[in-house]
Amino acid sequence: MSNDYYQILGVSRSASPAEIKKAYRRLALKFHPDKNPDDSAVAEQFKQINEAYEVLSNPERRQEYDLFGTVGGPRMAESSSDFGMGFGGLFEDILGGVFGGFGARSAAYRGADLRFTLSITLEEAARGAKREILVPRLEACESCNGTGARPGTRPESCPDCRGRGQVRFSRGFLTVSQTCHRCGGEGSVIVSRCQACRGEARITTERTVTVKIPPGVETGTRLRMSGEGEAGTRGGPPGDLYVVVQVMEHPIFRREGDDLTCEVPINFTQAALGGEAQVPTLTGLIPIHIPPGTQPGAEFRLRGYGLPNLQGYGRGDLRVKVLVEIPSRLTPKQRELLEELHRLENGDGTPLSKSFLERVRELFGG
Repeated sequence: MSNDYYQILGVSRSASPAEIKKAYRRLALKFHPDKNPDDSAVAEQFKQINEAYEVLSNPERRQEYDLFGTVGGPRMAESSSDFGMGFGGLFEDILGGVFGGFGARSAAYRGADLRFTLSITLEEAARGAKREILVPRLEACESCNGTGARPGTRPESCPDCRGRGQVRFSRGFLTVSQTCHRCGGEGSVIVSRCQACRGEARITTERTVTVKIPPGVETGTRLRMSGEGEAGTRGGPPGDLYVVVQVMEHPIFRREGDDLTCEVPINFTQAALGGEAQVPTLTGLIPIHIPPGTQPGAEFRLRGYGLPNLQGYGRGDLRVKVLVEIPSRLTPKQRELLEELHRLENGDGTPLSKSFLERVRELFGG
């Protein structure tokens, strides 16, 4: 390969700095060793391309080369202060526009989301409610305004990486960069830490949050409260708070979707003669008509006495199951009347028993 730096880069001696840089970018990408592994000739060619650009991109060294045909020899970067002269700086300048560069980590980070389980009653689930909860979370330190530095001071540029977040050192003709150990890639260090948060920029506190519970929620419903999670870092936005609803069991009602079910006991004379029974709802007692001859387990549906639909599609129903209660103890008068009733029964009033006995006789040939 030619020893003429201009020929190596393929530019004229009157080429502008922009033309030299453009030529170098094209050649560096083409002859980079990573694209040509195990090819010593290409590696040597790439070294000369880098050497030529290092000289011609520097006005003083280019002038020296134009006058004398040589310079004191190309320099490799030995510290972060020489970064602009070595291959690491040159090739990073090429890839910076594509990969976003390798500077300090300045991106803000969003705070973590939080989860809180909230137990409510069935009545609260039916009508909706507002509840105040105490949420432990990380918040920006008010003493240092989230900087981590002692009030009146600010984080300073890291002296090791000079604010870049990366330190660089030479490996042959290449310059290697790695995350600065002192600042962890932040590019800044806290010289005097805030006493309140000990330099962490956030502190754990308990905040009272008001939760609005919409009507119709059920166990497992998640309510998202935007911005009520943990505080972000480096100016990042806070996370969200997810309130997970747990509806407690009710002593009377069972829930099935938007419907409610309950069991109501009546005495056997009510079931036989009919009458009126008081039925509980979420808003109070209401009467229902019990027709004569009501059988145990009969179900009555009360439209619209269930729970509201969470999406706003009406209300569910209340299904009432009748339990016929047989007295375990009888007064003498009750026994006398029941015995009289038993003597008067001829089977016409008990169709289920009559049908059952007929099937038994048929089975056994009676």
